[in-house]
Amino acid sequence: MAVQTVATTDSADTVDLGPASGLSCRECGERFALGPIFACEACFGPLEVAYDLPSGDAEELRKRIESGPENIWRYAPLLPVPADVASKPNLNPGFTKLVQADNLARELGVTGGLWVKDDSGNPTHSFKDRVVAQAIEAARAFGFTTLSCSSTGNLAGAVGAAAARAGFRSCVFIPHDLEQGKVVMAAVYGGELVGIEGNYDDVNRFCSELIGDPAGEGWGFVNVNLRPYYAEGSKTLAYEICEQLGWRLPDQIVIPIASGSQLTKIDKGLQELIRLGLVEDRPYKIFGAQAEGCSPVSVAFKAGHEVVRPQKPDTIAKSLAIGNPADGPYVLDICRRTGGAVEDVTDEEIVDAIKLLARTEGIFTETAGGTTLGVAKKLIEAGVIDPALTTVVVNTGDGLKTLDAVAPTTGMSAVIRPNLDSFREAGLA
Repeated sequence: MAVQTVATTDSADTVDLGPASGLSCRECGERFALGPIFACEACFGPLEVAYDLPSGDAEELRKRIESGPENIWRYAPLLPVPADVASKPNLNPGFTKLVQADNLARELGVTGGLWVKDDSGNPTHSFKDRVVAQAIEAARAFGFTTLSCSSTGNLAGAVGAAAARAGFRSCVFIPHDLEQGKVVMAAVYGGELVGIEGNYDDVNRFCSELIGDPAGEGWGFVNVNLRPYYAEGSKTLAYEICEQLGWRLPDQIVIPIASGSQLTKIDKGLQELIRLGLVEDRPYKIFGAQAEGCSPVSVAFKAGHEVVRPQKPDTIAKSLAIGNPADGPYVLDICRRTGGAVEDVTDEEIVDAIKLLARTEGIFTETAGGTTLGVAKKLIEAGVIDPALTTVVVNTGDGLKTLDAVAPTTGMSAVIRPNLDSFREAGLA
């Protein structure tokens, strides 16, 4: 894999990304200037954004956040974006609903409070709008002209939409056999959509090669050479959940695992809120959810392993079908550190959970959300998730994107003639 590098430094003088002060290696701690790099030149570990976070009175910072716009830019002081980000052309995602799911709670026997963080309300109907919003600000700062990505579907649509709004060219790469709904939603924004013969891991490898080729010059790959900035968008889920709960931590949170980045960044966001004094420091547990047909992290967790062994995906939850998840080892660390777990469910259980959420709360989730709720249900029934504690389940996308998953078992209750006799004969009265 080609790795772009810049000189090691503690700060960047020419790039305005707000409180971001540099990049830091998760493995060895080596520091780098802000730039379009994603791997440490010393140990090849992943890089993440380091910050000079606000200091001073927590109550003043809380008021500043609450007076901000009702989107992710209310948290701009905690993100790698310039201070004037809200005035730039972007999709303004975030601040989606935290739904108190009382009907679902009764069905599952949860007494401590159950919430669904419903990110299907974002502009392209998935949480990916959050991460792309961060990446596009980095792309602006570094002078890129083309926005790109490797994607299992939702990210392709988010990149296409954000690029159209911001005036970038877009060219995104997907597995050739994605759900048709996601293909259409990615293509409709007018950018170039390229299918790759193979699975997501094949697509990602190709994009990594393209970055090191002259053909990729001027391209910002949101989840490759812009990955450190892109990943920070998932922190805003943690910020919003805590703010919407009245500035308190949830006791338990269930999060889907694809690459694992979302789970690790939600944990990072919770830790930042604690460090800033915006929430009370107390224990919380994080649980990861995978589909049985692509469950490398779940398998490693149950076996007590530190290393995640890649798998070949075979599941209806295609947005989670990453057989070699980059953040898998970090997910294991977080779930074990917090006292949580990683579990998986079958495709049948995913479909059942999609229908359960729709029937109880009127939320139509895609297969990733069905995976997350399916795992939550399984862990509640097993006594691993405590039903007496506050629990949040993250729904990352809209069910309209994965209609094929539920279409075979969902349809009209009856077909009748247009008269009352036929209505009664159908047993509908």
